[in-house]
Amino acid sequence: MRLVMLARNAALHSHQRLIAAAVARGHTLDVINTLHVHMNITSNHPVLRFGGKALPIYDAVIPRIGASVTNYGLAVLRQFEMQGVFPLNESVAIGRARDKLRALQLLARAGIGLPITAFAHGPRKAEEVIKEVGGAPVVIKLVEGTQGMGVILAETNASAKSIIEAFSAANVNIMVQEFIKEAEGSDIRAFVIGGEVAAAMKRTGKTGDFRSNLHRGGKGEAVDLSPEERETAIRAAETLGLNACGVDMLRSRRGPMVMEVNASPGLQGIEAATGADLATGMITFLETHAQHGKTETKGNG
Repeated sequence: MRLVMLARNAALHSHQRLIAAAVARGHTLDVINTLHVHMNITSNHPVLRFGGKALPIYDAVIPRIGASVTNYGLAVLRQFEMQGVFPLNESVAIGRARDKLRALQLLARAGIGLPITAFAHGPRKAEEVIKEVGGAPVVIKLVEGTQGMGVILAETNASAKSIIEAFSAANVNIMVQEFIKEAEGSDIRAFVIGGEVAAAMKRTGKTGDFRSNLHRGGKGEAVDLSPEERETAIRAAETLGLNACGVDMLRSRRGPMVMEVNASPGLQGIEAATGADLATGMITFLETHAQHGKTETKGNG
């Protein structure tokens, strides 16, 4: 197959793993900088250009779109979809996952376990929002935050109110969630490919930090999932329409609680922790499923 990856930095470990896996399986994989692509939007003839030349029609596209360029990246991906190129994850599904509030709303509608979450506009509702999630301690998150950035633990109602008011003054969108104390600073990352959990690891934050992200100094180790955790991860991916994703869950007294679904998860930490070859798993998924024109955007706009 002739594959293309949308990525701003081809040298990242995850991207190198995908390139190596594609080549090992006998495919070609072009890596193009998402921001260096421009589009010609013409009736019945969508064109993408890179380096002054029209890009060929590929068999499949692997979107590795950074959070900071989500809007433009999704526009480029939609253009590929308009050409009938099969995406590892569709633009519609990535958009759902990147909008954290929308993702939680969809997961809640599907009956998937979530921490109690509240969202309101402006500081006037701060006290009500804090009360809504059961009072302090509470976790306050930027809706646009990634890799643990923009996540704050407020241990008292007063501090929570002050943080909410400060973010509101800066016109920043936030969510307030209950703090799952029994998780003890750990979470579970389940890597789902094609409706199956391909690997799972437990991530534990560094001493004194309740955030478990590996980018923030946490550590990861392989973990066995319970049947409920496995089902929750698969249902979360299916609900958002993602073929390959990382589902982050907390272990609570009420069962697994989904914190976030990552549409472009890193491979280095989880492959090292579990020994799983997730890069090859994604390439083989494309081998099996990539069909020209089989995209939601192509069919439904």
